[in-house]
Amino acid sequence: MDVKIAASWKKQLADEFEKAYFEKLITFVKEEYATQTVYPQGNKIFNAFEKCSFEDTKVVILGQDPYHGAGQANGLAFSVADGIKVPPSLVNIFKEVKSDIGTDIPKSGNLERWAEQGVLLLNATLTVRDATPGSHQKKGWEQFTDAVIKKISEEKNNVVFMLWGAYAQKKGAVIDVTKHFVLNAPHPSPLAQGFLGTKHFSKANEYLQEKGLKEIIF
Repeated sequence: MDVKIAASWKKQLADEFEKAYFEKLITFVKEEYATQTVYPQGNKIFNAFEKCSFEDTKVVILGQDPYHGAGQANGLAFSVADGIKVPPSLVNIFKEVKSDIGTDIPKSGNLERWAEQGVLLLNATLTVRDATPGSHQKKGWEQFTDAVIKKISEEKNNVVFMLWGAYAQKKGAVIDVTKHFVLNAPHPSPLAQGFLGTKHFSKANEYLQEKGLKEIIF
């Protein structure tokens, strides 16, 4: 199948697209979009890769599932489309950015501006049924996104990985910590404790600066 994904990623992940599990996954996803209400919109499934090329990737933030409410998901982890109420986890992320580096809390929860600076906002599962969290888990997406993380770890140097919560931290086990900077924290959800005050955003920028890379304007 011809996967609509940015050229830089297509080249890196070409082998993955040929694997049997991926063919099976795409068949499942197509069937779901044809018969169910699924998020994000079909043309936004690979939005994280469209907005942040392989070459430009400097920071990776891992999420789990896309948002499962109407109009929320835009293909970027933790991000919502313009005009949509900012979800609680993202409220906490913005609070932490403000207390850590002083950036005012924006009105929009659309994180495309981060992605365009080199932040890969990667959900472990790239699609979900309406109002049914976890509905597209264990269908092949996790294997695909594990391959993405492994590829970044192997082929790039000096990438910052922000792993928030036990799920993301487990998924990050394949990262080579000798050549990348891994930041672990509790999940930003208000249901978890301990995310606020971790100062991941300033730590990320200090590391990028040390490596001669441009900082992210969070």
